[in-house]
Amino acid sequence: MQQAIRQQLAELADEPYRRFMSSLIPNIGTDTIIGVRLPALRKLAKAIARDDWRAYLRQTDSRYFEETMLQGMVIGYAKADLEEILRHTADFVPRIDNWAVCDSFCNGLKIAKDHKRRVWDFLQPYLASDREYEIRFGVVMLLSYFVDDEHLDRVLQWFDRIRHDGYYVKMAVAWAVSVCYVHHPERTMAYLRDNRLDDFTYNKAIQKIIESLRVDPETKAMLRGMKRRR
Repeated sequence: MQQAIRQQLAELADEPYRRFMSSLIPNIGTDTIIGVRLPALRKLAKAIARDDWRAYLRQTDSRYFEETMLQGMVIGYAKADLEEILRHTADFVPRIDNWAVCDSFCNGLKIAKDHKRRVWDFLQPYLASDREYEIRFGVVMLLSYFVDDEHLDRVLQWFDRIRHDGYYVKMAVAWAVSVCYVHHPERTMAYLRDNRLDDFTYNKAIQKIIESLRVDPETKAMLRGMKRRR
């Protein structure tokens, strides 16, 4: 099965797209990117998820970027109970080595919407990890599924606890704070006025909020005045 899937990926390769993706993900080798566009990957993942997806996950490897992306998508599309999906998730997270795989995988784990209590507990060790992409996985899951009235305060508290110098952790936290602001501006503004974020993450969060089309010009002007001067 692995070789058949790899052949399908090769047939879907798009060289200009491969070069584009290589420029977006500088921390992985260009020779590990085939250049398959996301709609084609999703179509293939859905087909695998309708077949013997468990055998596919057992047999596949992660030589190519698209193979890893595909594995994550299959887990998201697979029909199984929550605990089995979480077991596959736990197996998959160590394979994440770039932001694109991380964010695509999180976006596909729609099962989290219906099982927030269990998934919240599942995410805690990742948020407390010392590994860059484990933390990013946890943070992107929070911004994707837990920016709601019930969880917002605990989400923001986690952002204050995270201490990691990894660029992709800091950018994920900044992105997440901006999402919190868009959905809960008053509560997130109170957080922005009293938080423990490092200067880089804090200023990136402010920048991302300012870039939002859902924030009015007067608020953007005020936010510019809130940036920390270093």
